[in-house]
Amino acid sequence: MNFTDLKESALRLNELYEQLEIKMYGRVWTTEELALGFVGDVGDLAKLIQANAGVRKIDDFRAKLGHELSDCLWSIIVLANKCGIDLEAEYSKNTGELIEHVSNELDT
Repeated sequence: MNFTDLKESALRLNELYEQLEIKMYGRVWTTEELALGFVGDVGDLAKLIQANAGVRKIDDFRAKLGHELSDCLWSIIVLANKCGIDLEAEYSKNTGELIEHVSNELDT
């Protein structure tokens, strides 16, 4: 699956969630509420990383870790889209600049 496929599936799922939110709450989540949901997922991810390192007991943590990483990626894609950010372009630009910076630091 390439980035375009990831983005399309994330945005399709977001459309479905928004339909459910309207049905359940009469409105869709704001970007602020989506960001708060993401923060909660990051907290869950941190606990699963601890379990993966052997310092926290969580049953079936490997499967849950994959699930939580996927949830976090979904949130980032959706938030970027809602904020008008071309995430693929920004990621490419940022990592390119960082690769150049770190490479230069290693050469000095």
